[in-house]
Amino acid sequence: MELSPPTRKASTESIVPMINVVFLLLIFFLMTSQIAPPDPFDVTTPIARDGAEPEARAVLYASSTGRLHYDGAEDAAALNRLQSVGSEDTTVLLRADAALEATRLAEILSDLAQSGLTRVELVVQPQ
Repeated sequence: MELSPPTRKASTESIVPMINVVFLLLIFFLMTSQIAPPDPFDVTTPIARDGAEPEARAVLYASSTGRLHYDGAEDAAALNRLQSVGSEDTTVLLRADAALEATRLAEILSDLAQSGLTRVELVVQPQ
């Protein structure tokens, strides 16, 4: 007569619920994240001593040659598109290249002012 306890099979827990949770989290983060589009061209921002965090949503890019880009439009079309979505209270974030000539920057600011966009923030790198 054998009195030893019966051997138990090791119970394996199902991994399926954990996989479901991981996939649900993955879907949640993909749906709630905001993927930023790449810059239209390389812009090296100028260096400044002091700078504040920009608050503008509309971003106008200016290359070192003076080429403008906004939301898929180039040059004059970019200014027109920016004017159509903006109002007097709209703040434009200007990402101008450090090699951009000051006269061209003044022309861009003048064009923005003529379009009714008088609030412009220039993006700079802290020193």
